[in-house]
Amino acid sequence: MEPIVLTYQVDGEDFSAAGEASSSVKKTLKQLGFSPDVIRRVAIAMYEGEINMVIHADGGEARVEITQSTICIILADKGPGIKDINLAMQEGYSTAPEEVRNLGFGAGMGLPNIKKYSDELKIDTELGVGTTLTILINT
Repeated sequence: MEPIVLTYQVDGEDFSAAGEASSSVKKTLKQLGFSPDVIRRVAIAMYEGEINMVIHADGGEARVEITQSTICIILADKGPGIKDINLAMQEGYSTAPEEVRNLGFGAGMGLPNIKKYSDELKIDTELGVGTTLTILINT
């Protein structure tokens, strides 16, 4: 299988469009015959990353590289960066503003869920520059 590369722009502050990229990837993986478990893990990890980009970074770019053995999701934004990664990885910790929480988002499960459903998670962040998540899921 030749690698398949999908790229999406994630619109910041548009909660109605959040999740469109992960839904598209989910559909593609189904068409390619990946197992339901792999599809579920990819969809959850990618959706959580998309929501984080909408809440915290005014959007960004999602790039998904699909091969027979791995699915690599690269989520890059130009947001404020993550001040304390260890704190951000704790379930329930959130810096989401109150108005976002009132919409039902920002419960502090994004990064912990990405870590839980991926085989590898790499976080590159720089304050005032942005954050790039590299998520690997073995098939």
